[in-house]
Amino acid sequence: MEENKNEIPAAFRERLQALLPSDLFADCWQSFAAVHPTAFRANRLKADGHALCAELLAEGFSPTALLWKADAFTVPAEQRRALTECAAYGEGRLYIQNSSSMVPPLLVDPQPNEWILDLTAAPGSKTLQLADMMGNEGRISAVESVRGRFFRLRDNLAKHGADNVQTYLKDGARVWRQCPEQFDRVLLDAPCSSEGQFRADEPKTWAYWSEKKITEMNRKQRKLIFSALQCLKPGGVLVYSTCTFAPEENEAIIDRALGQFPGALEVEAIELPFEHAEPGLSEWKGKTFDERVRRARRILPLDGMEGFFVCRLRKTGSTA
Repeated sequence: MEENKNEIPAAFRERLQALLPSDLFADCWQSFAAVHPTAFRANRLKADGHALCAELLAEGFSPTALLWKADAFTVPAEQRRALTECAAYGEGRLYIQNSSSMVPPLLVDPQPNEWILDLTAAPGSKTLQLADMMGNEGRISAVESVRGRFFRLRDNLAKHGADNVQTYLKDGARVWRQCPEQFDRVLLDAPCSSEGQFRADEPKTWAYWSEKKITEMNRKQRKLIFSALQCLKPGGVLVYSTCTFAPEENEAIIDRALGQFPGALEVEAIELPFEHAEPGLSEWKGKTFDERVRRARRILPLDGMEGFFVCRLRKTGSTA
C-alpha cells in the first residue's frame, strides 16, 4: 500500500517505538503534533536577561524563565511571530533557539582564555551561545562547508556581536590536516537526519527522511568526528550532538570513534538539569556498543524540548 505523504513515515514510527522506553513512547509520539512554547536566550553580549524580560513584559509578551538555564525564557507559541518583530530581536539582543539546542554548548563549558572549534557551525545558534558564555574572550573558529549557510552564519554572528569568532568556509572533515591537536574544546553538532525536528503538520520536515538517508548521514558523521578528534588537544573535550533519534547517527558514531582510537578517549558522565533524558543505547539491531556509550544522553521530545543526542568525550592521549 502506498504511504500517505502527509503523515510521518510508518517506518520512522516503528524505529522510534523500538528505541524509546515503552511507557514514554505515546507521549513522545504525541509531541510531534503538539504546539510548543517558543524558547529563546538573552544575548548577554548585548543585553541583560532581567532587563530584557522586563522590556518584553512591558511590550505585552508573557516570558517564562527556563528553570535550568540562566537568561533563557519561553513565550507561548502564538507570540512567536510578534517576538521576531520586536526591537530586541531586530537588534540582536535575543536569539530564538529550542531549549534542547542550548544543551551542547553547556557541555562544552568553554573558558574565556581557550581556543574553541565549532566544526559544523551554521546557522550559528550554538556558536553564538559559546561566544556569549566566553564573554567574547578567547577564540572561536567556526567552520561551515555550505556556501549559503556560511554567509547566514556570518550575518548572525555580526548581528549578535560575537566578536571573538573567526569563520571559515571549509569542509569540516578536512580541517584536521591544517589544525592537528590545536583546540582546547571542540563542538561537533553534526549534520543529521533531523528526526527530532519532525512536525506532524509540516510534511517538509520529514520529506527527505529514509533509512538510506540515515546511512548517508552516518558516513558524513564518521568523517567529521575523526576530524574533530584529530583537531582536539590531548586533555581536551569534544561534545558530539545531533537532533536525531537514529542510533546509527549517535551511539554507533561514538562506538566507532572509541574503537578507532583505543586508549585515547574516554566518555564522560553527563548530568542534565532536567527530566526526560535517557542513557545511550547499549545495542541496536543486533549491534552491541561499547558499554561507555551508555554515558551519553538521549533528550526526549517532552516538555517543549526536541529530541536530541549529546555525548561528551575527553581526549586522554594523542591521536596523531
